[in-house]
Amino acid sequence: MVIYAIGDIHGHLDKLEAALARIEADGGPGVPVVLLGDLVDRGPDSRGVIELLRRGQAEGRPWVVLKGNHDLLFQRFLDEGALTHPRIRGGAGWLHPRLGGVETLASYGVDAEALDGAALVAAARAAVPEAHRAFLSGLPLWHEAGDLLFVHAGIWPEVPLAAQDPEDLLWIRDPFLDWTGAHPWLVVHGHTAQPYPVHCGNRVNLDGGAGHGRDLVPAVFEGREAFLLEPGGRLRL
Repeated sequence: MVIYAIGDIHGHLDKLEAALARIEADGGPGVPVVLLGDLVDRGPDSRGVIELLRRGQAEGRPWVVLKGNHDLLFQRFLDEGALTHPRIRGGAGWLHPRLGGVETLASYGVDAEALDGAALVAAARAAVPEAHRAFLSGLPLWHEAGDLLFVHAGIWPEVPLAAQDPEDLLWIRDPFLDWTGAHPWLVVHGHTAQPYPVHCGNRVNLDGGAGHGRDLVPAVFEGREAFLLEPGGRLRL
């Protein structure tokens, strides 16, 4: 089985389009792709990212789009007006410069610096298409494919998938990142930015820091074998 994957996009439509083009050049049109979440925040065109992926799925492309913690923050702001989450490090709110909510709202034409409180929530709800809200709400938290498990942040080691806390799938770091034992699958994830995607033996981290100015490098898996798709071709991880 051959399956492709793309890590955290963070509102960079141009990087997503380039990654999809590399995938098509490697495998042809219509190949399965899993996107690991964090579609929004920080970059300039979260709206464009959501629309491309939503439209692609609607047209029948075999794309699995997972939910990331930043996608959850955007969804909660629209649904509840919430700006905080107990698992944000340092207690920052979604509109804090390091989180990127201001840029996401700007991509929908909403100026978060000119509005606040209920007025900002109302403006966002009016600006974000219902189709985008439904898309965000319906994103799954994980995808299992043979010996591979795709998830945004990771899993709690030695806990069955059905018993995992959904919040851990979106937010977990150290208990998962520090675990050196085997998992039932090779876990493919993002969430924790690295200078470059990395294979750690029991997991593959595809968050190479696209949200921090770096390239968005897609990967291809043939069974448990992993390769990055660089401009010059495949590079084994």
